[in-house]
Amino acid sequence: MNARSPLYGAELAILVVAAGRGSRVGAGRPKQYRPLAGRTMLAHNLSALLRAAPHALIAPVIHADDIELYRESVASLGAQAQNLRAPIFGGATRQESVRAGLEALDLDRNKRPKIVLIHDAARIFASDKLICRAILAAKAHGAAIPGVVVTDTIKEIADDDFIARTPPRARLRAVQTPQAFDFDLILAAHRKAAAAGANELTDDAAIAEWVGHRVHVFEGDAGNMKITSAEDVVAAEARLIRDLQDIRTGQGYDVHAFGPGDHIWLGGLKVPHDHGLVGHSDADVLSHAITDALLGALADGDIGSHFPPSDPQWRGAASKIFLAAAAAKVRERGGMIAHIDATLVCERPKVGPHREAIRASIAAIIDVPLDRVAVKATTSERLGFTGRGEGIASIAIATIRLPL
Repeated sequence: MNARSPLYGAELAILVVAAGRGSRVGAGRPKQYRPLAGRTMLAHNLSALLRAAPHALIAPVIHADDIELYRESVASLGAQAQNLRAPIFGGATRQESVRAGLEALDLDRNKRPKIVLIHDAARIFASDKLICRAILAAKAHGAAIPGVVVTDTIKEIADDDFIARTPPRARLRAVQTPQAFDFDLILAAHRKAAAAGANELTDDAAIAEWVGHRVHVFEGDAGNMKITSAEDVVAAEARLIRDLQDIRTGQGYDVHAFGPGDHIWLGGLKVPHDHGLVGHSDADVLSHAITDALLGALADGDIGSHFPPSDPQWRGAASKIFLAAAAAKVRERGGMIAHIDATLVCERPKVGPHREAIRASIAAIIDVPLDRVAVKATTSERLGFTGRGEGIASIAIATIRLPL
């Protein structure tokens, strides 16, 4: 028996608790929406669960303020996202968020589970084997949690910071998620704790214990790390990148002629100029070249095959749409954009004053750090159509990493 069995289709739900703020990783968006190797932390988490338990009902519990961030995250999952339940809005604490998720599942009468796994969004490395062990433990014991052997000696200290007790290490376990329960058991426990005002219990096992249930500890996974600090983010991304061993490059080239206008678009940035560029869309020559480079690295056609100029819906369209779509295709393949190197060839306008803003615009469109985007400019020494000031050419190289 394994976690992929269709047996669990009507029996198993996985709550992914993703409503926290994650302030310990530093300023910025909540940590579950921070990018890691091309996807957000939450997207990596959901992808692992969808792979391990494709027949389960996977229900994310998010903060109400994060709905747009959530949608952006799941968009990178492609077709996998169809297997997710609509997100549930959590509460002010983890305990409240879990109970909100359980109550929402209880209302889904046609999909009400027999077993529920409760998993933290900050643990993105849950393996298929760990999910399988959790399911089996829940079926066997009703309440079960994964634990790993503690290798350090643990000291309990008193108020004066002197050692009060040294618990025997052989009986200690570091607890992880997913924690696994009979659905009725843990829902009733959460309701009872909430009614009694017991709102400082640190995990779902503690809630089950508080109402008198014994909780089994099954074998955890040392690789199932929790991302808490900025250092953890760095370590997790390095681990993800190591798994993306199919390194590919693609090149793109585009050219557009000058025409009437008072600005041009370069990398999604509006640049003032005494002419415009002529094209079916907004003629963003730089975005077009980068889009083709990304599609080339994926061996997935070119910009014209995905957004044909014969289709009127793309007339005058913002080229950042094409660029974002190409970046999304990389993420749908479970990959990341490692680097973009693009060159503009023109006599005018002068690109230098706009270079950093163009880089920032491209980085935002494809959702990568700024230091993964290079933009250069050169002239053709007054040779050819660019040298005569008739238009602009752009060349781009994209490096991506995909799983083997």
